[in-house]
Amino acid sequence: MFGISPLGWVHTLGSLPALAVAAYMLARSGRIVPRSGSGAVYLASMLLGAVTAFLVAKQPVSYAIGGLTLIVLVVGYGVERVTALGGLRKYIETISLSISVLLLMLPTVTETLTRVPDGAPFAASPTSPLVLGAHGALLLAFVVGVTWQIIALRRESKGLVAASS
Repeated sequence: MFGISPLGWVHTLGSLPALAVAAYMLARSGRIVPRSGSGAVYLASMLLGAVTAFLVAKQPVSYAIGGLTLIVLVVGYGVERVTALGGLRKYIETISLSISVLLLMLPTVTETLTRVPDGAPFAASPTSPLVLGAHGALLLAFVVGVTWQIIALRRESKGLVAASS
């Protein structure tokens, strides 16, 4: 079905919880919250998807996305330990984990549009106008979303400063 190997199904089904959990956290908190139960599910699902991407990848860009995903996850989940960064940690964490969502969505959209419906997909190739347009929309949503997250973090930090005065 859909030309996906058994390992490809592990990759696909292992990554699906990250989509749902990311949508939940973004709707609830406005960002990925790494130190939460949902954040732990997101990390596990993203790691499974990123690591298995190396095993199922057929295009060089897939290796780049998998590697970059691992890097931004390490940064996003680890930056809290770098105390020298002070208040920048929350921004780096939020931006890194937002990049991880973008890196999850780009191949998800590409694979969905080039495989569904089975036998007569919406797009003939990853370079079709439909796929490229969807990528453009994702990039726009990412830029708007990260801008909104930064504004919200700034307001939050100003509110904390004002409350402690």
